[in-house]
Amino acid sequence: MLSSPFEITGHTRFLAIVADPIHHVKTPQRINDLVRAHGIDAVMVPLHISAADLPVVMNALRCMQNFFGCVVTVPHKTSALALCDEVSEEARQIGAVNVVHRRPDGRLHGAMLDGIGFVDGLRSAGIDPAGRSVYLAGAGGAASAIAFSLAQAGADRITVANRSSDKAESLIERLHAKYPALVASVGSNDPSGHDIVVNATSLGLRPGDALPLDVMRLDPAQIVAEIIMDPAETALLKAARARGCRVHEGAPMLASQIRHMAAFMLDRPIPTVVA
Repeated sequence: MLSSPFEITGHTRFLAIVADPIHHVKTPQRINDLVRAHGIDAVMVPLHISAADLPVVMNALRCMQNFFGCVVTVPHKTSALALCDEVSEEARQIGAVNVVHRRPDGRLHGAMLDGIGFVDGLRSAGIDPAGRSVYLAGAGGAASAIAFSLAQAGADRITVANRSSDKAESLIERLHAKYPALVASVGSNDPSGHDIVVNATSLGLRPGDALPLDVMRLDPAQIVAEIIMDPAETALLKAARARGCRVHEGAPMLASQIRHMAAFMLDRPIPTVVA
């Protein structure tokens, strides 16, 4: 086990999370707690990187021999895909990555774990998407990953609503190619008629953000879920709770994938329980 306080040396493996904004991220705390609990000499730091600077930063990280990987979050998940030398088949289908491993030769290998984390988070709260209809706000990297994982988990119907209808239609086409029996369509801001309502956009991160859907169309029979972790209760969740809906916060999504992220970046298995 590592001594306390945690000492960073020339042997420490460097991990990062890249985002814009960066204030809301919870991953560094969770990853650092995990590696310390397992006696792994590694540390994660947050990097506030703009979209314009992302290619420069990713190329620079290739040259850092003690850099082992990074988590990629809003708004970089889609653009980071093209900056990787190789990606998992799932990430290619989804069109985004949220975790990257640097190989010893500097090549970057990307994968997407958001969808797995979201569905596992639902299940940890006793919510099974199998046989249910889902309204999904968003069609970006996280939303795409969630849509594919919901389809794999047996969701009966998925409606995708996005400000850009072209992106929503593209996601529907990719879903149909992988899951031809799935009922999937492009929707509006009206979430009524669905069992589970998911906000997979960044709306809610900043004070004053618009709501991602028409909350007046929510009803108490619906479950409303977030992927945003800070604030824990977004404006959407507050509105949904006020209308009698069951709400599901964003934290379980991260908790359900954190060990998988660390294992991918460090290219080593990490047990669920410390011996």
